Amino acid sequence: MPKTIAVIGASNDRSKFGNKAVRAYLKHGYAVVPINPHETEVEGLKSYKSVLDVPDPIDMATIYVPPAAAERVIEEVARKGITELWLNPGVDDDAIIAKAKALKLQPTVACSIVGIGENPHQF
Repeated sequence: MPKTIAVIGASNDRSKFGNKAVRAYLKHGYAVVPINPHETEVEGLKSYKSVLDVPDPIDMATIYVPPAAAERVIEEVARKGITELWLNPGVDDDAIIAKAKALKLQPTVACSIVGIGENPHQF
């Protein structure tokens, strides 16, 4: 069974990294769950307002939102019980990292697209 990945900040704008991540993870066979309160669908997949709205377990979350939104989102990730968290460039601020660690999350601070062996600029 493929790993389920929540792309928080998924977008229908194909130039945004939240959309590139959806496409990169799909290419690698992951089950992708787009998270965006302003989208109902991203790349043909149902989008949810929050990870807390997803009925099934999620293995990993990758965050592509501004730091102000990331603070709230990280709390939701912890409440959902997601064990693997990626903080992408732009969300890699010290306060966000400290908050994630305070919530007992062990964030990977790097581009999750690169983490699966892809170049984000090819998407």
